[in-house]
Amino acid sequence: MPHESDPEGFARRIFEAQPFTRFLGAELVAAGPGSAEIRIVNRPELRQQHGFVHGGVLSYLADNALTFAGGLALGGDALTAEFKVNYVRPATGPVITARAQAAATTRGQAVCRCEAWSVAEDGTEKLVALAQGTIVAARPTRTGPAPA
Repeated sequence: MPHESDPEGFARRIFEAQPFTRFLGAELVAAGPGSAEIRIVNRPELRQQHGFVHGGVLSYLADNALTFAGGLALGGDALTAEFKVNYVRPATGPVITARAQAAATTRGQAVCRCEAWSVAEDGTEKLVALAQGTIVAARPTRTGPAPA
């Protein structure tokens, strides 16, 4: 399913089709060829025992931003083949945002980078995580009986 001439519209349709994304209450802020920005409002149920945004939430943001940036760079729907995240400081602001960009794209994959930021009430941002991942084009799932 290529995005043709409307990468942001394509990204929004995919984003809205993700049940886990809806469950977390994430928002696709922006998407374009090879880039994506996703944010989430910091709520008590997203925090760990010390009051910081849980690392799993930061991983979700990084993974999804990387995949959207890579998928849009590749021209269609995509999946994460692998990614790594480094947490650099606790995420505590009222909003956490992840911004990803494709750094290198071939016909079959995109290597992308992501920065996750804790955003304070006054708009000040503090870096909370860095991630890098390899994104590959999604293949349509097979329907009907499996081959013998």
